[in-house]
Amino acid sequence: MENKTKQDPWLMVPMAGLLVFGLMAIYSATNGTGDTTLFYRQLAWALFGVIALVFVNFNDVRFIRDNTYIFYAVGILLLVAVLIFGRKIAGQTSWMKIGFISFQPSEIAKMATILALARFLSDDDTDIRSMRDLLVALTISFVPIVLIMLQPDMGTMLTFLPLIATMLLMAGFDIYILMLIIFPVILIASGFFNMYVIFSLAVIFMIVLLIKQKKFKFHQLIIIGSALAASLSAHRFASEILKPHQIKRIQTFIDPMSDPRGAGYNALQAKIAISSGGLFGKGFLQGTQTQLRFIPAQWTDFIFCVIAEELGFIGASLLIALYLTLILRIIWAIFSINNKFVELTLGGFVTLLFVHVFVNVGMTLGIIPVIGVPLPFVSYGGSSLVGNMIMVGLAMNFYRNKRSLGYSGRLE
Repeated sequence: MENKTKQDPWLMVPMAGLLVFGLMAIYSATNGTGDTTLFYRQLAWALFGVIALVFVNFNDVRFIRDNTYIFYAVGILLLVAVLIFGRKIAGQTSWMKIGFISFQPSEIAKMATILALARFLSDDDTDIRSMRDLLVALTISFVPIVLIMLQPDMGTMLTFLPLIATMLLMAGFDIYILMLIIFPVILIASGFFNMYVIFSLAVIFMIVLLIKQKKFKFHQLIIIGSALAASLSAHRFASEILKPHQIKRIQTFIDPMSDPRGAGYNALQAKIAISSGGLFGKGFLQGTQTQLRFIPAQWTDFIFCVIAEELGFIGASLLIALYLTLILRIIWAIFSINNKFVELTLGGFVTLLFVHVFVNVGMTLGIIPVIGVPLPFVSYGGSSLVGNMIMVGLAMNFYRNKRSLGYSGRLE
């Protein structure tokens, strides 16, 4: 017992605040529809999430670490099962139903992948600089990504990439090599936008490499040239590769007014809702955009609009402050606990949390394309909610056992 510490309120309080925001927003977003089941379902998922959080929080850290590969195998099996038995909704086979419970296996796979990758990278005999271990780490990372792409769920797939890059860097992977891998991929992806984006990113890539290495080397020119050629090819054949609705999303991201009643409708209505909230908002259940249902999916992907319209800039800022508190506290734990498995697990989770918040809020503000990523702890969806609460439970467990895990004493 001498190795135990008290629970960290700076992990529990912001999470509880986010849950309250989410339940209020879901209640408001579904108010007047005659269907209150979404609110009560989310409340039930939140209660189940509390049970899961408590179970994980008081579980043995060694048990969690020793069984990470089993959790990963279960996650992969569920991703395979959803492709065979899953329900197709909005063109994606992402949901499974067992009895009266529907869930997204991809949310379980996120958590399982973080744990499995952290376990492998933290093993004493793992050297991420060796080609063999790097290939194993990439295999652990990309098996779920490929299965998610087959659904296809591009939004979820894209959230995997930043957490993988973060965990590899934390494990000691050379940032220069990671740059040589990531920048060409970004450059090729930019080919689906326009020529200005392509050449701007190519110039940025060259400048970054020059700063990093002080001078250009032959292999850098080969990589830049190959990526630029591939990007131009992607630009040329974008209409053949992308589906019509994906092209529409890109076009309306650049100019929402190009299709204000179609693909650009959600983005425009989101901006109207957020801007109309003003400083203090219109009041709970008083948002016109929300109550009159101008924004589809306003209890899932666009739930931030509900909060910004009804609670205003103050309410939206408080929501962001809760996220920042939770994120910074997890980062504090990373630097204060000298345990590689803990550091990598929390590094993956905090990256995933940040990416979800950034993408979802950025999507509603119109600064990035609409790709369908939920707002953690707030958007309707039991799989995402319980998965995030389990990760907070892990963080609480690590904090409570920080002395036995290797507490550094820094930042206390």
